[in-house]
Amino acid sequence: MKGDAYTIAFAGVLGTVCALLLTGAASFTAPYRASNAQAEEVLNILTALGVPFDQGASAQRLVDVFEQNVQERERGDLTVYAYVPEGDQGQPQAFAVRFSGPGLWGPIEGFLALEPDMRTIRAVTFYHQEETPGLGGEISASWFREQFVGKSVVDATGEPGITIGGAAGPNSVNAITGATMTCDKLEAILDGVLQKLVEETNG
Repeated sequence: MKGDAYTIAFAGVLGTVCALLLTGAASFTAPYRASNAQAEEVLNILTALGVPFDQGASAQRLVDVFEQNVQERERGDLTVYAYVPEGDQGQPQAFAVRFSGPGLWGPIEGFLALEPDMRTIRAVTFYHQEETPGLGGEISASWFREQFVGKSVVDATGEPGITIGGAAGPNSVNAITGATMTCDKLEAILDGVLQKLVEETNG
């Protein structure tokens, strides 16, 4: 019995010590994780907008480039990121909006960049997705994302949205073979943000 009590007590003390160490480690690394998350988000915005920056730039350098070249503007309930090069007081060279929504296995989040006309897609980037590798996960692949470049955000009738798969059109791209559900969900996510964006622009 004494042996059992000792084992239980030892396990309890060990568990408490481990929990305290993990809590301490989490608290210590929290600022670094937050900084890295911010840098990843900024990297995606800069990439989508086409803002030049040095490859391998530090997290702080990316934030500096962002603050020097990107302005945050509110359009209704949308935050729009406008690319205005440092020292340039002219018209923005591009705009970007965040999109997010449920994918097949988890959230899909990224940025959609538009040309100054607010009707032509400049780029699409993803900073979070949990889709199946080799199938739905291909939404992050360059070959898939590059299809969006130059596409219109409205169809031939002026209706805002993107078609992934189906008939060819000014606002359509090819789907990913074997990933129909992921493509459908991504299409719904993009349609939602484009609907809001077009409404705010026309308004």
